[in-house]
Amino acid sequence: MPETPEQKARREIDADLTAAGWLVQSSDELDLTAGRGIAVREFQMKAGFGFADYLLYLDRKAVGAIEAKPEGTLTGVEAQSAKYAAGLPDNLPAHKRPLPFLFESNGSVSYFTNGLDPRPRSRQVFNFPRPETLAEWIAQPAQLRARLKQLPELDESRLWKVQARAIRNLEESFAKADARALIQMATGSGKTFTAVNVAYRLLKFSGAKRILFLVDRGNLGRQAEDEFANFEPPDDPRKFPALYTVQRLKSNSINPAAKVVITTIQRLYSMLKGETEFDAANEEGSSFDSAKPWRGAPPDVVYNPAIPPEFFDFIIVDECHRSIYELWSQVLLYFDCFLIGLTATPAGKTIGFFNQNLVMQYGHDEAVTDCVNVDFDVYRIRTRITEQGATIASGDTGIYVEKRHKLTRAERLAFLNQDLTYTANQLDRDVVSESQIRTVLQQFRDRVLPEAFPGRKEVPKTLIFAKDDSHADDIVRLAREVFAEGNEFCQKITYRTGFTKVTKKVANDDGTESEVTDWVKTSNLTPDEILGNFRNSFYPRIAVTVDMISTGTDVKPIECVFFLRNVRSAGFFEQMKGRGVRVISSDKLRTVTPSARAKDRFIIVDAVGVCEHDKTDSCSLNRQPSASLEGLLNYVAQGGLDPDALTTLAGRLARLQRDFSREQLAELKDAAGGRSMPDLAHDLLIACDPDAQIEEAKRFAGAGVEPSEEHIKAAAERLAQDAVTPFLKAAFRRRILEIRQQNEQTIDRHTIDEALYSGFDGASLDKARSRVKNFRDWIEKNRDEFTALQILYAGTKPLRISMKYLRELKDALARPPVATTPTQLWTAYEAVDPYTVGGAGGAHLSDLVSLVRHALLPEDALLPYADVVRARYEMWLKEQNVDRFTPEQREWLDRMAEHIATSLTIEPDDFETGWFGQHGSIGHAHALFGDQLRPIMAELNEKLAA
Repeated sequence: MPETPEQKARREIDADLTAAGWLVQSSDELDLTAGRGIAVREFQMKAGFGFADYLLYLDRKAVGAIEAKPEGTLTGVEAQSAKYAAGLPDNLPAHKRPLPFLFESNGSVSYFTNGLDPRPRSRQVFNFPRPETLAEWIAQPAQLRARLKQLPELDESRLWKVQARAIRNLEESFAKADARALIQMATGSGKTFTAVNVAYRLLKFSGAKRILFLVDRGNLGRQAEDEFANFEPPDDPRKFPALYTVQRLKSNSINPAAKVVITTIQRLYSMLKGETEFDAANEEGSSFDSAKPWRGAPPDVVYNPAIPPEFFDFIIVDECHRSIYELWSQVLLYFDCFLIGLTATPAGKTIGFFNQNLVMQYGHDEAVTDCVNVDFDVYRIRTRITEQGATIASGDTGIYVEKRHKLTRAERLAFLNQDLTYTANQLDRDVVSESQIRTVLQQFRDRVLPEAFPGRKEVPKTLIFAKDDSHADDIVRLAREVFAEGNEFCQKITYRTGFTKVTKKVANDDGTESEVTDWVKTSNLTPDEILGNFRNSFYPRIAVTVDMISTGTDVKPIECVFFLRNVRSAGFFEQMKGRGVRVISSDKLRTVTPSARAKDRFIIVDAVGVCEHDKTDSCSLNRQPSASLEGLLNYVAQGGLDPDALTTLAGRLARLQRDFSREQLAELKDAAGGRSMPDLAHDLLIACDPDAQIEEAKRFAGAGVEPSEEHIKAAAERLAQDAVTPFLKAAFRRRILEIRQQNEQTIDRHTIDEALYSGFDGASLDKARSRVKNFRDWIEKNRDEFTALQILYAGTKPLRISMKYLRELKDALARPPVATTPTQLWTAYEAVDPYTVGGAGGAHLSDLVSLVRHALLPEDALLPYADVVRARYEMWLKEQNVDRFTPEQREWLDRMAEHIATSLTIEPDDFETGWFGQHGSIGHAHALFGDQLRPIMAELNEKLAA
């Protein structure tokens, strides 16, 4: 006789209680000495209160009750369990009355209400808390949610306003018992530092038991560990690790004393599954970086008594906009805790996951206004081959073309007897056009850099995003060639940097030989070390990457973000773009870029139209025939068992074995523990076959027993887990992709590319026009408010204006609504009307004079103020008697003219500082010029003042 829904629910509830450490007993078999936590079925309550489905005993005293329901909704059931809270017979012992811990469950879903909370509110839990957990809670004078309402006032002495506001808003959310909260703070505004402050206050003032800091990539975990290690609280001279144990997991074991645990979500899932070891290589990449997450069935998370749902009180999810919600939400929702998300670029699904509780919103525009981020301009480079592809003409007799092995990069000649036409989408994958890469880099060198960074003596720190490792290699080689520089000038930074592929033969037990491939370190520099050089040293000037520096990596001196690959994910694009927004002091910038004055913006160089294409919130491969092999392998490696993914992967393996050599197939068979490619594909298909799942369930259920739905589900899980086991090893997945990449590329050295356009893109032009218009409108509106504007509007010459008044004007322009600098205004005029701009300006305060005058008289050329002064000085010199001045007097005159060029006038006090002060001050000037000093100064001020 099949079990009823009620029986099924009770059986599942019994199993959940047992897994959580409770002993389940019937009323007539009650034995309170059997264990610490006892769950008693069908317990008789006092008159009028009926029977409690389960009464929970802790250390021989009643502590809670469970209301069991058949599968279905649990809405409104809280009233029935609340009735049990008051229904315990008066003569029975209880930890507290009414009973504080109440549950409602149908076996599939469970809800929990803590009656000791300030405002008891039911919440869904993965499983019942363990007896020792309830013992901790019942012994506390105040529950966590009550303690969160009593946090002391925030000490803001070491915080800036945005960080303080984020913490205050988050703690207000805690006080309302909101389970999830999202903090959006722009890149560079100190999200991690804010999170460490939050963690410190939660540990010290709320008595939090344990906090998890969750990332999805290993290097972000290392950065977080450094932030905790260097944190000094405002109320204690000791650093954070001296007060609270911080553990970054390097194995699948948590230190019981750890108060802060840092790990990747990949390792956490491995630990929940009960695995004792985890391949650290799986932590170094993120499916978000490839913008190819798989949105299939989420990981099947099961209860783990070593890490119960109540193990952490808080989880801080770093970079929470990322693809973890495509695949990992079940891992997060396993825990009964507060979830705090950190992101710079929240997508709609991210905000939805956090229940639209966006407690802090601080975006890029505000960060630019606050000088926390720098703004950007976009330079577009268009070439014919980039947009249209090309044809290699074979001619009447055919031609030889180069073919290149993608992985080893060995080249050979191949005869082409018919035309080969390739599209823009095939570029750098099937066909490599060196002329296209070279043309783009030449435009960058000859057009973009001189316009964007006039006067620079070195290439600004530039980050180039490539399509893949092979493409990155081509860019590195051609960049060195185009800029006529050595190896240190341009370097590739990927997870492979510093390692090389080594293939060697090993003897098998049967006497045959097999090829074994491994990656060994051949360079003295790891990727992190090269990244450190890029950040802190003069070389490299250009770094080329596929995805390693795309998100969450701090390289403040970057001034050019260069796209030679397209990106379809809006969030990923924003993160890549964010590599350039970081603010850096002028002194620190000059340590790596000596000729730079300041970083007041960065530029995006768009060579593929990435800024013009529509983007989606995420680029999912869910049930898409275009799912990449790498995306499928990553999905399976992360625990995914979606049938669509497994079936698609089986098809890809079947297709691949036709392209692989016998030796390569033998190598993969050895790596897979003896399973051939057909075996692997077959196992994946069988795992998704409903008939095979039923047969497997029958085998375990026993002869003559009809397997239940649970049996079939468990059988399907066993088949799938067995099928994907070889793919859980990073080395095996990596080798499949390497062999697949060993197809050849055609090298097109016949077609010469040509530039179609190089300059500001449309959006940057619109932004520049808006900036110019806002500037003109603002000075017209405020012409009577600032002395500098009054003088410039009057138009009197020679100009009589002090630097003090110009500084007042500059400071006012830096504030909203204009929020701009002289350099940004100058760049805007260069974009809007380049033919009227005669040189690079904006760096000197005196250039404000030129900017205001040009705004008043747009028909006049916009020239740097210093250039006008220098030209007038040359004219003045021609008017003088050639023999009038000695060489030393001429040097002093040159310096005086240069001072007027940057400071508008020369006055006696100016001789006491700078170059003049170092060469004898006003006294030496009098000795040189005698009574003529003051007349000469007056004449220079009048003649040179523009």
